[in-house]
Parts: sequence; structure tokens; C-alpha cells
Amino acid sequence: MLRQLLPILLLTISNIFMTFAWYGHLRYKGSALWIVILVSWGIAFLEYCFQVPANRIGHEYFSAAQLKTMQEAITLVVFSVFSVLYLKEDFQWNHLVGFALIILAVFFIFKKW
Repeated sequence: MLRQLLPILLLTISNIFMTFAWYGHLRYKGSALWIVILVSWGIAFLEYCFQVPANRIGHEYFSAAQLKTMQEAITLVVFSVFSVLYLKEDFQWNHLVGFALIILAVFFIFKKW
């Protein structure tokens, strides 16, 4: 059971790095584009150091479709927290509705039919 939770933990860490790589530079719009590309690339390397093992280990227990769905759900949670706390953006009702629909998709992907 603990081994099945490891991919979730690794995907969460991976998504934290990914979110900073993709969106962290938005607070530094005055920095040269080539610098933020290089910094983002370096952060993305760390993201891959967690994402690849997460999928390798996770595929022992989950299908690729389940892993991808899990990753997307984790991404939304991480991004929501990031956008509110780091980018200081508002979380709006339509975001919640959209995320609820994605959670519904998670249900359909993981449900044994």
C-alpha cells in the first residue's frame, strides 16, 4: 500500500517543480527572456527527476491513463495553491466548477466497470 502512495508523492513534488518552471518567472517580467528560459529549464530538469520515477514505479500499480489522470489532478491542486499564494491571483468560482468536473473525470478513469 505504501509503495502505491509513492508515485502520488513523487508526482506532487514533480508538479511543484513543474509549476515553478512554467509559471514562476511571471513574477520576474523584467528579467531577460533567455535567463528565465535557462532557469526554467534547470527547474524542469529537477521536475523530471521526480516525474520519471513516479511513472516508472506507478505503472506497476496503475495504467498509463490512470497515471496521466492522477498527474493532471495533482497539477490542478498544486497550480491552484501556487497561483493564490505565489502569484497572488484570486481563486474564482468557475475554477472550482472546472476542477470539480475534472474530479468527475478522475472518478470515471479509476472506477472499475
